[in-house]
Amino acid sequence: MAYQNLAFDAALAAAAGRDPVLLAELRGAFRDSLDRHLDQLKRARCDGNWAIAAQRLKGLAAGFHAGDLMALAEEAIAAAPGEPTVVRRIERFRDEFTTG
Repeated sequence: MAYQNLAFDAALAAAAGRDPVLLAELRGAFRDSLDRHLDQLKRARCDGNWAIAAQRLKGLAAGFHAGDLMALAEEAIAAAPGEPTVVRRIERFRDEFTTG
């Protein structure tokens, strides 16, 4: 499944206008935040830390209109801490976003 999210791309385009440097900075900021939140999720060892990391990931997704990531974050919220299938799916999203 290749990364595609028209709402996300449209939100970035609306924020950056015709400035390709700003667009690249916004994409980079999203990617960096995604990496940090994913790392926090992977290091969470208790219900509370897992829930906070998943909620932060959901907030990032909502802020950037990344619907696919929002759905993954909701899965993480509902999952047990450390659920490897959820983590792998979020990693896959990140990898597809980075290469897409």
